Amino acid sequence: MASTERLLLSGNEAVALAALHAGVKLGTGYPGTPSTEILEAFDLIGGPAQWAPNEKVALEVALGASFAGARSLTTMKHVGVNVAADPLFTAAYIDMTGGLVLVSADDPGMASSQNEQDNRHYARAAIVPMLEPADAQEAYDFTLAAFELSERWKVPVILRMTTRICHAKTEVRPGPERPSSIQPGYERDIPGRVMIPAYARPAHHKVRAKMEEIAQWNEQSDLNRIYPGDRSLGIIASGVAVMHAREAAPEATMLALGLTWPLPMQRIKEFVASVDRCVIIEEGDHLLYEALKVEGLDVEGKPEMYRFSELNVPRVRRILSGDTTPEAKPPRGKPPELCKGCSHREVFEALSRMDCIVAGDIGCYTLGVLPPFEAMDTCVCMGAAIGVGLGLRHTLPDDQARRVVSVIGDSTFVHSGLTGIAEMVYNPPPTGHVVLIVDNSTTAMTGRQEHPGTGRSLNHEPANKMDFAAVCRAMGVKNVEVVDPQKPDEDFEGRLRAMMEKDELSVMIAERPCILAAPLIRKFEKAQEEKQAQCAAAMTD
Repeated sequence: MASTERLLLSGNEAVALAALHAGVKLGTGYPGTPSTEILEAFDLIGGPAQWAPNEKVALEVALGASFAGARSLTTMKHVGVNVAADPLFTAAYIDMTGGLVLVSADDPGMASSQNEQDNRHYARAAIVPMLEPADAQEAYDFTLAAFELSERWKVPVILRMTTRICHAKTEVRPGPERPSSIQPGYERDIPGRVMIPAYARPAHHKVRAKMEEIAQWNEQSDLNRIYPGDRSLGIIASGVAVMHAREAAPEATMLALGLTWPLPMQRIKEFVASVDRCVIIEEGDHLLYEALKVEGLDVEGKPEMYRFSELNVPRVRRILSGDTTPEAKPPRGKPPELCKGCSHREVFEALSRMDCIVAGDIGCYTLGVLPPFEAMDTCVCMGAAIGVGLGLRHTLPDDQARRVVSVIGDSTFVHSGLTGIAEMVYNPPPTGHVVLIVDNSTTAMTGRQEHPGTGRSLNHEPANKMDFAAVCRAMGVKNVEVVDPQKPDEDFEGRLRAMMEKDELSVMIAERPCILAAPLIRKFEKAQEEKQAQCAAAMTD
C-alpha cells in the first residue's frame, strides 16, 4: 500500500530518512559541501552517525561494519572520493556482508570546490554499481534500493548526488521500513577479505561477473523509466538532467536512467531505435554519450561548451536546438570574504606584511588569497599545504625559501596534515620550515561541524580531544608554540618572524574559536557543565 505521508525534503534529508528506514547501523563520513547535511540529518532523526578524520577512514570504518553484517552509509563530496579511492577499488573485489552505500556528492559549477570532476568515472574504474537520483523522492527510493543491491550482489554501491539534488527540496512519500534480514555477527572469510594477489586475481574475475549479472538485471529494472511522448525527439538523461530535460522539452519521449552503471544497453538500443532523433543530456563529462557511440548507436551529445558548470532548463533548450553562440555571462555576485572579527584576518594581514610565500590549503582561510590580503600562493587539495611548502623550501634559493610558510586549518590538519608533519620531520629542508595551523575549533567552511580536535562528537556531545601541540612534539617537531593571534601581548607576528629566521622545524598553532561558532561552543560547554553538576548532585543524594 502506498504511503499517504507527504514530506518536503532536500535530497540530503531524503537520503538520511532512507538510511534510517533501511536500518543503517552506522553512518560515517567527512563534512564537505554539498554532502554535509546527510549525516547531520541522520543524527537528528535518531540514526547512529559520526564524523571521521577523513573520507578514507570513513570508508574503512564502513567496510568493517559491513564485514560485521551491518548496513553502513558513508558520505563525502566528490573530491572526498579521491581520498577514499584506495579502499574503494579493493572493496569492489571483496564480498560485502551488510549493505554498504557510498554517497558521492558532486559539485558541477564548483560552488564550493577546487575542481569540477565527474564521479561517474569512479563506478566504471572501481567496478561498482552507481545510482543517480533525479529528485528527493528518488534520493529516498534509490538509497533503499542501493542497500538491497549491495546485499544481493555483495558489492559496495555508489549513490551519486549533485548540488541541486542535495539541496533542492521536493515532495517525498516515504514507504515502510526495509531493514536487512542479515543479523550482525562475524564469519571468517580469509580468501574473500584478505586481498593478497593469490586471492585478488580470482576476485577480479568474480566482480566482473557480478557486474554482468547486474547489467542483465538492470534491463528490466524499474529504476529506469520511460516517459512517453513524441517519437520525433528522444532524450536519454540521468540525475538532475532528467528534470531539466522534461521541462525544456515536455513533448519528447525520454529514457530516464536511474541505475547508470552498469548500463542497460539492450534497453537503450531499443529506445534509440524507437525515436527519430536521440539526444543525450548529461551534466559534466560525455560519459554516457561516449559509451553509446562505442556501441555504434546513432545519438547526439552536447557541444563541448556545455560540459562546464551546471545544466539548467535554458541550457538544455540550447543543446536541443544546437545553439553554440556565446552564453550570457551570469551576473556577478558578491565575492566571498573572511568574516569581520575572524581570527584568520590577523593571520593573513601579518603574512601579507611579511611578504611570505604561503602554501595554502582548503577551508575558510583559503579566502586569504583575495584582497585585501592576497596572502596565499598555492592551494591544491586537503593537506597539500605542508607538502607543497616543503617542496618549495627544498628547492628555492635560501633567501626565498625562508619566506615559505605552510598554512593549514585544524580540521584539515587532522584530515591530511599529519603525514605532512611526518614528511617534514623525516626530510627536513636545510632552512627548516614553518607550519602555521589556524585553529578555529570547528570545520567552519562546511557549516561548523566537529572534528577530532574540537573535543566534541558529531552531535556536539563531549569526546576525546586531539592535542595538536602534543602530537607535533611527539612526531619530532621540537619548536611548537600556541598563540592567540588577536591578543597583542602575545605578539603573533613577532613570534612568527622569529620562527622563520631559524633553521629549524617549527609549528605555530594560531588558536582562536571561529566568531560564528564561539556562541555555540559556549552553549555546548555550559550544557556539559550543567550535566556534570546534575550527575554530581545525584551521586551525593
